[in-house]
Amino acid sequence: MLKQLVVQLPSLPIGNALGRALYFLDIPHHRVVRRNLAFAYPEHSDSQRRRLARRVFQNYGINLVDLFKLSLMRPEEVAGRFRLYGIENFRQAFLQKRGLIAVSAHMGSWEFGMQALPCIFGMNLTAVAKKFKSNFVENWIHSTRTRFGNSILYKKDSLADMTKILRQGGVLAILVDMARRKDGVDVRFFGKKATATPAVAMLALRCRTPVLPVFCIREPDGLLGIHALPAVEMRRSKDLRADLVENTQRITDVVERVVREHPEQWFWLMHRWKEHYPHLYQ
Repeated sequence: MLKQLVVQLPSLPIGNALGRALYFLDIPHHRVVRRNLAFAYPEHSDSQRRRLARRVFQNYGINLVDLFKLSLMRPEEVAGRFRLYGIENFRQAFLQKRGLIAVSAHMGSWEFGMQALPCIFGMNLTAVAKKFKSNFVENWIHSTRTRFGNSILYKKDSLADMTKILRQGGVLAILVDMARRKDGVDVRFFGKKATATPAVAMLALRCRTPVLPVFCIREPDGLLGIHALPAVEMRRSKDLRADLVENTQRITDVVERVVREHPEQWFWLMHRWKEHYPHLYQ
């Protein structure tokens, strides 16, 4: 009974209140968000960036509430939170029978979005993730992420495992919007130099696997739109290094376009440009 009462709590007002509190109390992340927004949107006024920063924190608060509720919900309750867009793109990519790389970003409610496949279609995916430093948080997050059948593959030395999953026809979900110090390639993101993982491009070229951008965007009524966009065309030439850079940029361009469409729903709390502009975060 208590579990169902928690699940039925409205995420939007509670999450908005939590986000507003974090906006004023979480000074270090507040500073990061404001600096990122000033860097990405130099044409905006201070008041515009303040308003956007408040909405970023409100989205963060809603995500925290939703993540807690996700750990208690039944599959049919999770499935009822989604609206689906672009399913034909997913179908066309999956029918190639070469596996599927679903690329996404820390957009909207990304943790919820990973559960659409098992809860709606009865299919599982393997999400590539980085471990949390806290064992308690890691164990809880891992349990929540895998409770409907999905698997987690940790990034370190995982390329061979990812290749095996794709060649067996599996689905990999990879968030591609984090800075990469090791083995990253340079890309342009919001017109600024950044780093990104070339792993998706490498896997797509090696396995001839389609790369499908998929984003989970929160809608005004609180439901979540799963948007499957057209597959990203991969350049294939005799210059592997150039192909990796070009294809990683193509994927990054899709991410940037979606972030620009829904800037309040991206996780601006990251040190996204730290490799080339470390002064931003000092």
